[in-house]
Amino acid sequence: MAPPAQQAGGGPPRAVVVTGLGTTNPLAGDVAGTWQALGAGRCAVRTLPREVTQVGGHELPVRIGAPLAVEPSHVLAPRQVRRLDRASQCALVAAREAWQQAGAPQVDAERLAVVVSPGMGPVLSVIQAWDTLRERGPRRVAPTAVPALMPNAPAVAVGLDLGARAGIHAPVAACASGAEALAAAADLIALGRADVVVAGGTDAALHPMTVAAFAAMRALSTRNEDPAAASRPFAPDRDGFVLGEGAGILVLEAAEHAARRGAPVLAVLAGAAVTNDAYDVARPEDSGRAQERALRLALGRAGVAPQAVGHVNAHATSTPVGDVVEARVLARVLSAAGVSATKSSTGHLLGGAGGLEAVLTVMALVTGRLPPTLLPGGVDPQVSATGLDVVGPAGRSAPGLRAAVSTSFGFGGHNVALVLTRG
Repeated sequence: MAPPAQQAGGGPPRAVVVTGLGTTNPLAGDVAGTWQALGAGRCAVRTLPREVTQVGGHELPVRIGAPLAVEPSHVLAPRQVRRLDRASQCALVAAREAWQQAGAPQVDAERLAVVVSPGMGPVLSVIQAWDTLRERGPRRVAPTAVPALMPNAPAVAVGLDLGARAGIHAPVAACASGAEALAAAADLIALGRADVVVAGGTDAALHPMTVAAFAAMRALSTRNEDPAAASRPFAPDRDGFVLGEGAGILVLEAAEHAARRGAPVLAVLAGAAVTNDAYDVARPEDSGRAQERALRLALGRAGVAPQAVGHVNAHATSTPVGDVVEARVLARVLSAAGVSATKSSTGHLLGGAGGLEAVLTVMALVTGRLPPTLLPGGVDPQVSATGLDVVGPAGRSAPGLRAAVSTSFGFGGHNVALVLTRG
């Protein structure tokens, strides 16, 4: 394993701490509400409205999803709602909450960066612009269409809001995008290129076209008659994920910068790693070798022994192949950890998933409580055979929790592991 990169100027890498959390998602419009709903065992999956599921006389095969609990229009100014794609709106709502929890740090704008990544991108704005062109003609296409539909639009929305001049970035890695954004943000701090980075993931792609496209891949659950039981990670009869929307954002900070301003530290982002299967555009490689390598690299960079990890927030989307591959990897590497699959409550936020699940991993460290996995179908015998310790629907108390991991995987073979420790 290669040694950690040195910061610019040749010194050792700087420690990276978490000082703020923010989210808007299908369970709630903020972190406190999300954690409460999650602990109560709520599931946000529900039947979608007919305007989403009925198109051109055709009924979609999937009629369930996990839309936002709180509309961005209830939080943002009307001008922002008009100009920003829904994915950008989610990112901005979550970033503002995280920034306020961090104490709205007084930081030199040239030492403040943003890394916010979508998995799908501002897809709703692309579709809206095309619909306007087709139905109303070129003169009615809004001049704000291109700024709204750029893949980096969510990052730009946050960066402009905060005045971040150290860089505004948007690495895209499908459903691992939010986690990869956090890994990239940690590098910016560790290498001395920024003191504070606002980072995470966002997506808002609940549209008939995207639902139909994912359904055509047989990636989505078709449990239309039982929405609350449709997102069932690790279950023997799981049949795909449930499409959700939202964002999860963290404020990352150089430890010495947080100490100078007296900021409370929620957690330490102690290690991160990114690998790729280089195997298939959608299916994970069966052995999980690259997933395992990401985990071991992140642990090595964090200086955390595998047996010291007490909790994993697993990617666990409810796909038949992906859940088993991940379960085998986690059981091999982190056999002492209680594993939560929070997508059973939230659905799958695509690029927003890694950001939200990092927020939830920090909350587990802060509260000493592991969030539940809703298990309407029980646990697959193939998963049980690995010895994986799946946290059940009641959650679990973990008062001595010191180290936790969040895993994220994406189409294209993207693998990201984040190691977080108590501050």
